[in-house]
Amino acid sequence: MVNPLQEEKVFKDPVHKYIYVQDQTIWDLINTREFQRLRRVRQLGTCFLTFHGAEHSRFSHSLGVYEVTRKIISQFERNQYEDWPRHERLLCLCAALLHDVGHGPFSHSIEKTFGTHHEAWSCRIVLGETEVNQVLRQVAPDFPQKVADVIAKTYNKEIVVSLVSSQLDADRMDYLLRDAYYTGVNYGTFDLERILRVMRPYQGHIVVKESGMHAVEDYLMSRYQMYWQVYFHPVTRSAEIVLHKIFQRAKQLYEEKYRFRFLLPPLLGLFEQKLTVQDYHLLDEAFMQTVFMQWTYEEDEVLSDLCSRFLERRLFKYVTLDRIDTGLLDKLRGEMKRIGIDPAYYVEIDFPSDLSYDIYRPGEEDEKLPILLLDSKDSLTEISRKSEIVRSISGIHMGKYHLYYPGEFVLNHGAELGPDLRRLLQL
Repeated sequence: MVNPLQEEKVFKDPVHKYIYVQDQTIWDLINTREFQRLRRVRQLGTCFLTFHGAEHSRFSHSLGVYEVTRKIISQFERNQYEDWPRHERLLCLCAALLHDVGHGPFSHSIEKTFGTHHEAWSCRIVLGETEVNQVLRQVAPDFPQKVADVIAKTYNKEIVVSLVSSQLDADRMDYLLRDAYYTGVNYGTFDLERILRVMRPYQGHIVVKESGMHAVEDYLMSRYQMYWQVYFHPVTRSAEIVLHKIFQRAKQLYEEKYRFRFLLPPLLGLFEQKLTVQDYHLLDEAFMQTVFMQWTYEEDEVLSDLCSRFLERRLFKYVTLDRIDTGLLDKLRGEMKRIGIDPAYYVEIDFPSDLSYDIYRPGEEDEKLPILLLDSKDSLTEISRKSEIVRSISGIHMGKYHLYYPGEFVLNHGAELGPDLRRLLQL
């Protein structure tokens, strides 16, 4: 059941200028408690500690993904493309809006420590006893399951899934533009309107007219630049590492029956991996930063120190390494241990290949749906077969190791270190 709004609603947006809401279902979803929670979760996690403007929320990003999806569908419908399943319009819009509704605070760090995944939580929220579920069930009893299937990428129509999750999807197109805007960089900019004009539904796929290949090349280059210049920035990675160590330490203490001075029920569910949807609703970044503030007073010195570091932006220092010398690293850890610093929490090697690098790599088994070009003879070709630029980006495996450690270790004990460790720390 599609129920249009009597009067169109409009959000003023710095990226898309305006976001238009025309369906009652979309408006009702935006006003659910679960979706409003996304106002309290940052889009870029710890990036605000590197780029101070990066304070934008999952809420604004989700609205942006909805708007890009709405524009794509409107273009398909205006041009009356026969390959577009018009009856799937509302499903696409709901999935686009809700694709990130399960993101937790500092999502990827929590996921890494506690084995959760935001897409699974999005599906739980869509299918559980929630306001989101109630709104979706008003469309049809099976509608929540359809939305969950699109988010989980198991829905039986590729053309529907690919609008929200593919190599050229509404999610990526919004977050690149939005993240570039709020971080103040120019790397993420590309011609969105041109890309939208050359996208087509064709034989069950979303494809791009071959004449629009250069606009897509620009988009892929923007993605490449944003990952290396913003998402993998070494200072942001330092903040992520400190955050991960906080969660890691708290989890270990809980397993060792440590008596926390401050431990609220949602944290118990997180530690025991028994979180309910209602508990999860309370886990936003305001909650976690309150927890970190309280944990600065814990008797455990490691947890207290790590929380202070994160809140006060006293992050780990780093040096860039061309290779890893395990013997020297073991020696460094031993030296730290000797003076009372636990290397498990204060030494970390970081390398981009260990991260979720969203580079375009055609043909890999776990790769999202590739970008297909449609030529004048109605033939489809994967873009890297025709684009030297895309082939070049796809083949680049750049990156160096970064060794992270507390700066005061060198300040207070650097003179005691031997020449080999001083060379390692580039002193």
